[in-house]
Amino acid sequence: MTESIAAAAEVTGCLTKMAIVPGQGGEPARYTLRAGEQRLDLNEHLGKPLSLAWSGAIACTHCGRATRKSFAQGYCYPCFKRLAQCDTCIVKPETCHFFAGTCREPEWAERHCFQPHIVYLANASGLKVGITRGTQVPTRWLDQGAVQALPVLAVDTRQQSGFVEMLFKEEVSDRTNWRAMLKGDTTALDLPAERDRLLARLEAGLANLRERFGADAIRVLDEAPVALDYPVLEYPTKVVSHNLDKTPEVSGTLLGLKGQYLILDSGVINLRKYTGYEVKVVA
Repeated sequence: MTESIAAAAEVTGCLTKMAIVPGQGGEPARYTLRAGEQRLDLNEHLGKPLSLAWSGAIACTHCGRATRKSFAQGYCYPCFKRLAQCDTCIVKPETCHFFAGTCREPEWAERHCFQPHIVYLANASGLKVGITRGTQVPTRWLDQGAVQALPVLAVDTRQQSGFVEMLFKEEVSDRTNWRAMLKGDTTALDLPAERDRLLARLEAGLANLRERFGADAIRVLDEAPVALDYPVLEYPTKVVSHNLDKTPEVSGTLLGLKGQYLILDSGVINLRKYTGYEVKVVA
Protein backbone atom coordinates (compact mmCIF):
# COMPACT_ATOMS: atom_id res chain seq x y z
CA MET A 1 0.00 0.00 0.00
CA THR A 2 1.42 3.41 -0.95
CA GLU A 3 2.11 6.03 1.72
CA SER A 4 0.39 9.36 1.25
CA ILE A 5 1.20 12.83 2.52
CA ALA A 6 -2.03 14.43 3.67
CA ALA A 7 -3.21 17.24 1.43
CA ALA A 8 -5.72 18.32 4.06
CA ALA A 9 -4.31 18.53 7.57
CA GLU A 10 -6.05 15.39 8.82
CA VAL A 11 -4.72 11.83 9.10
CA THR A 12 -6.16 8.65 10.60
CA GLY A 13 -4.43 5.37 11.42
CA CYS A 14 -2.30 3.49 13.91
CA LEU A 15 0.64 5.48 15.20
CA THR A 16 4.27 4.55 14.71
CA LYS A 17 7.14 6.67 15.98
CA MET A 18 7.64 9.97 14.20
CA ALA A 19 10.14 10.02 11.36
CA ILE A 20 12.87 12.60 12.03
CA VAL A 21 15.62 13.74 9.71
CA PRO A 22 18.35 16.27 10.56
CA GLY A 23 17.84 19.76 9.23
CA GLN A 24 20.02 21.03 6.40
CA GLY A 25 21.85 24.34 6.17
CA GLY A 26 21.26 25.33 9.78
CA GLU A 27 17.57 24.41 9.72
CA PRO A 28 16.05 22.36 12.59
CA ALA A 29 15.13 18.68 12.22
CA ARG A 30 12.13 17.77 10.07
CA TYR A 31 9.31 15.78 11.68
CA THR A 32 6.73 13.57 9.99
CA LEU A 33 3.83 12.08 11.93
CA ARG A 34 2.94 8.57 10.73
CA ALA A 35 -0.58 7.20 11.21
CA GLY A 36 -1.08 3.97 9.29
CA GLU A 37 -0.16 4.74 5.68
CA GLN A 38 -0.85 8.45 6.07
CA ARG A 39 1.74 11.13 6.79
CA LEU A 40 1.63 14.66 8.18
CA ASP A 41 4.49 17.17 7.94
CA LEU A 42 4.48 18.56 11.48
CA ASN A 43 6.98 21.38 10.95
CA GLU A 44 4.42 23.07 8.73
CA HIS A 45 1.96 23.20 11.60
CA LEU A 46 4.10 24.82 14.28
CA GLY A 47 2.20 27.60 16.00
CA LYS A 48 -1.15 26.18 14.87
CA PRO A 49 -3.90 24.15 16.61
CA LEU A 50 -3.46 20.38 16.64
CA SER A 51 -5.64 17.63 18.11
CA LEU A 52 -5.33 13.87 18.57
CA ALA A 53 -8.28 11.58 19.27
CA TRP A 54 -7.72 7.92 20.14
CA SER A 55 -10.49 5.62 18.91
CA GLY A 56 -9.89 3.08 21.68
CA ALA A 57 -8.40 0.55 19.25
CA ILE A 58 -4.80 -0.75 19.40
CA ALA A 59 -3.14 -2.94 16.78
CA CYS A 60 0.10 -4.87 17.29
CA THR A 61 2.84 -3.18 15.31
CA HIS A 62 4.30 -6.57 14.34
CA CYS A 63 1.38 -8.90 13.53
CA GLY A 64 -1.45 -6.36 13.23
CA ARG A 65 -3.87 -8.16 15.54
CA ALA A 66 -6.12 -6.17 17.85
CA THR A 67 -4.94 -5.97 21.45
CA ARG A 68 -6.47 -4.40 24.55
CA LYS A 69 -3.05 -3.35 25.83
CA SER A 70 0.22 -2.41 24.17
CA PHE A 71 3.36 -4.13 25.45
CA ALA A 72 6.89 -2.74 24.95
CA GLN A 73 5.51 0.21 22.98
CA GLY A 74 3.42 -1.43 20.32
CA TYR A 75 3.21 -5.22 20.64
CA CYS A 76 0.44 -7.63 21.55
CA TYR A 77 1.24 -10.01 24.40
CA PRO A 78 1.98 -13.11 22.22
CA CYS A 79 4.47 -11.10 20.12
CA PHE A 80 5.94 -9.51 23.23
CA LYS A 81 6.69 -12.99 24.62
CA ARG A 82 7.86 -14.47 21.30
CA LEU A 83 9.96 -11.86 19.51
CA ALA A 84 13.69 -11.46 20.10
CA GLN A 85 13.32 -7.69 19.78
CA CYS A 86 11.15 -7.74 22.92
CA ASP A 87 13.53 -9.87 25.01
CA THR A 88 15.28 -8.35 28.04
CA CYS A 89 18.67 -8.73 26.36
CA ILE A 90 17.73 -5.91 23.99
CA VAL A 91 17.65 -3.54 26.96
CA LYS A 92 20.63 -5.26 28.62
CA PRO A 93 22.79 -6.49 25.72
CA GLU A 94 25.44 -7.89 28.04
CA THR A 95 22.92 -10.60 29.01
CA CYS A 96 22.79 -11.93 25.41
CA HIS A 97 22.07 -15.69 25.48
CA PHE A 98 22.51 -16.44 21.78
CA PHE A 99 25.41 -18.82 22.34
CA ALA A 100 23.45 -20.66 25.02
CA GLY A 101 21.05 -21.70 22.27
CA THR A 102 18.08 -19.94 23.85
CA CYS A 103 17.70 -16.93 21.52
CA ARG A 104 14.05 -16.47 20.56
CA GLU A 105 14.90 -15.75 16.91
CA PRO A 106 18.50 -16.63 15.97
CA GLU A 107 18.14 -15.38 12.40
CA TRP A 108 16.81 -12.02 13.60
CA ALA A 109 19.71 -11.78 16.07
CA GLU A 110 22.23 -12.42 13.32
CA ARG A 111 20.76 -9.54 11.30
CA HIS A 112 20.47 -7.07 14.17
CA CYS A 113 22.70 -8.04 17.10
CA PHE A 114 25.74 -9.35 15.22
CA GLN A 115 26.26 -6.06 13.44
CA PRO A 116 28.62 -3.15 14.18
CA HIS A 117 27.46 -0.98 17.05
CA ILE A 118 28.50 2.47 18.25
CA VAL A 119 29.06 3.51 21.86
CA TYR A 120 28.43 7.24 22.07
CA LEU A 121 28.21 10.18 24.43
CA ALA A 122 25.23 12.48 24.12
CA ASN A 123 23.79 15.54 25.78
CA ALA A 124 20.01 15.68 26.02
CA SER A 125 19.61 16.66 29.67
CA GLY A 126 23.27 16.30 30.66
CA LEU A 127 26.04 13.85 29.82
CA LYS A 128 24.95 10.30 29.06
CA VAL A 129 26.32 7.17 27.40
CA GLY A 130 24.37 5.13 24.88
CA ILE A 131 24.67 2.41 22.28
CA THR A 132 23.12 1.94 18.87
CA ARG A 133 23.68 0.13 15.60
CA GLY A 134 25.90 2.10 13.26
CA THR A 135 23.00 2.38 10.81
CA GLN A 136 20.88 4.19 13.43
CA VAL A 137 23.13 7.26 13.61
CA PRO A 138 21.86 10.02 13.92
CA THR A 139 18.29 8.69 14.25
CA ARG A 140 18.90 7.40 17.76
CA TRP A 141 20.13 10.79 18.94
CA LEU A 142 17.19 12.63 17.42
CA ASP A 143 14.74 10.17 19.03
CA GLN A 144 16.28 10.97 22.41
CA GLY A 145 16.19 14.73 21.96
CA ALA A 146 19.98 15.06 22.18
CA VAL A 147 21.39 18.47 21.27
CA GLN A 148 24.96 17.12 21.07
CA ALA A 149 26.36 13.67 20.33
CA LEU A 150 29.76 12.09 19.77
CA PRO A 151 30.58 8.54 18.62
CA VAL A 152 33.33 7.22 20.91
CA LEU A 153 33.87 3.51 20.21
CA ALA A 154 32.95 1.04 17.49
CA VAL A 155 32.40 -2.61 18.42
CA ASP A 156 31.54 -5.74 16.44
CA THR A 157 28.35 -6.89 18.21
CA ARG A 158 25.52 -5.63 20.38
CA GLN A 159 26.66 -7.77 23.31
CA GLN A 160 30.09 -6.15 23.22
CA SER A 161 28.48 -2.71 23.20
CA GLY A 162 26.60 -3.73 26.34
CA PHE A 163 29.80 -4.66 28.18
CA VAL A 164 31.41 -1.37 27.13
CA GLU A 165 28.35 0.59 28.22
CA MET A 166 28.49 -1.10 31.63
CA LEU A 167 32.02 0.25 32.05
CA PHE A 168 30.95 3.77 31.12
CA LYS A 169 27.99 3.59 33.49
CA GLU A 170 30.46 3.45 36.36
CA GLU A 171 31.26 7.08 35.52
CA VAL A 172 28.24 8.51 33.66
CA SER A 173 24.47 7.95 33.44
CA ASP A 174 22.79 6.05 30.62
CA ARG A 175 19.47 7.85 31.08
CA THR A 176 17.87 11.05 29.88
CA ASN A 177 15.86 13.25 32.21
CA TRP A 178 12.97 13.74 29.77
CA ARG A 179 11.46 16.62 31.71
CA ALA A 180 14.73 18.56 31.66
CA MET A 181 15.19 17.69 27.97
CA LEU A 182 11.79 19.17 27.15
CA LYS A 183 12.50 22.40 29.04
CA GLY A 184 15.30 23.11 26.58
CA ASP A 185 17.77 24.50 29.10
CA THR A 186 20.52 21.94 28.51
CA THR A 187 24.03 23.35 29.05
CA ALA A 188 26.49 22.75 26.21
CA LEU A 189 29.28 20.27 26.98
CA ASP A 190 32.79 19.71 25.64
CA LEU A 191 32.13 16.16 24.46
CA PRO A 192 35.65 15.48 23.12
CA ALA A 193 37.08 16.44 26.51
CA GLU A 194 34.54 14.18 28.25
CA ARG A 195 35.44 11.35 25.86
CA ASP A 196 39.15 11.68 26.60
CA ARG A 197 38.53 11.83 30.34
CA LEU A 198 36.38 8.72 30.33
CA LEU A 199 38.66 6.71 28.04
CA ALA A 200 41.56 7.46 30.39
CA ARG A 201 39.63 6.43 33.48
CA LEU A 202 38.31 3.26 31.83
CA GLU A 203 41.54 2.22 30.14
CA ALA A 204 42.06 -0.89 32.27
CA GLY A 205 38.48 -2.10 31.81
CA LEU A 206 38.62 -1.60 28.05
CA ALA A 207 41.91 -3.49 27.93
CA ASN A 208 40.24 -6.42 29.67
CA LEU A 209 37.41 -6.41 27.12
CA ARG A 210 39.89 -6.33 24.24
CA GLU A 211 41.71 -9.29 25.75
CA ARG A 212 38.38 -11.14 25.90
CA PHE A 213 36.99 -10.24 22.47
CA GLY A 214 40.12 -9.40 20.47
CA ALA A 215 42.32 -6.36 20.08
CA ASP A 216 40.35 -5.05 17.08
CA ALA A 217 36.87 -5.77 18.48
CA ILE A 218 36.68 -2.45 20.36
CA ARG A 219 38.00 0.51 18.39
CA VAL A 220 38.37 4.15 19.44
CA LEU A 221 36.81 6.55 16.95
CA ASP A 222 38.15 9.96 16.01
CA GLU A 223 35.03 11.83 15.00
CA ALA A 224 33.79 15.36 15.47
CA PRO A 225 30.82 16.05 17.76
CA VAL A 226 27.43 16.50 16.12
CA ALA A 227 25.07 19.37 16.97
CA LEU A 228 21.34 18.75 16.63
CA ASP A 229 18.58 21.35 16.53
CA TYR A 230 14.82 20.95 16.90
CA PRO A 231 11.80 22.91 15.69
CA VAL A 232 10.61 24.54 18.90
CA LEU A 233 8.87 27.91 19.13
CA GLU A 234 8.60 27.86 22.90
CA TYR A 235 9.74 25.44 25.62
CA PRO A 236 7.48 24.75 28.61
CA THR A 237 8.53 26.08 32.00
CA LYS A 238 6.53 23.29 33.66
CA VAL A 239 6.24 19.93 31.93
CA VAL A 240 2.75 18.38 32.05
CA SER A 241 2.32 15.07 30.24
CA HIS A 242 -0.80 13.95 28.35
CA ASN A 243 -1.92 10.31 28.67
CA LEU A 244 -4.21 8.93 25.94
CA ASP A 245 -5.21 5.99 28.14
CA LYS A 246 -6.76 8.43 30.61
CA THR A 247 -7.69 11.27 28.26
CA PRO A 248 -8.35 9.94 24.73
CA GLU A 249 -8.61 13.42 23.21
CA VAL A 250 -5.70 15.85 23.37
CA SER A 251 -5.56 19.29 21.80
CA GLY A 252 -3.58 22.49 21.91
CA THR A 253 -1.29 24.76 19.92
CA LEU A 254 1.78 22.95 18.59
CA LEU A 255 4.76 24.79 20.05
CA GLY A 256 7.53 22.35 19.29
CA LEU A 257 8.89 18.91 18.45
CA LYS A 258 11.76 17.29 20.30
CA GLY A 259 12.72 13.65 20.68
CA GLN A 260 9.50 11.72 20.10
CA TYR A 261 7.44 14.39 21.88
CA LEU A 262 4.88 16.87 20.68
CA ILE A 263 5.10 20.05 22.74
CA LEU A 264 1.65 21.65 22.98
CA ASP A 265 0.62 24.68 24.99
CA SER A 266 -1.62 22.27 26.94
CA GLY A 267 1.15 19.74 27.72
CA VAL A 268 3.51 17.26 26.06
CA ILE A 269 2.87 13.81 24.65
CA ASN A 270 5.34 11.04 23.79
CA LEU A 271 3.95 9.59 20.56
CA ARG A 272 6.31 6.60 20.62
CA LYS A 273 4.60 5.44 23.81
CA TYR A 274 1.36 5.09 21.83
CA THR A 275 2.68 3.02 18.93
CA GLY A 276 -0.20 0.96 17.56
CA TYR A 277 -2.92 3.29 18.89
CA GLU A 278 -5.47 4.22 16.24
CA VAL A 279 -5.85 7.98 16.22
CA LYS A 280 -7.28 10.82 14.18
CA VAL A 281 -4.95 13.79 14.03
CA VAL A 282 -6.27 17.16 12.89
CA ALA A 283 -3.90 20.06 12.34
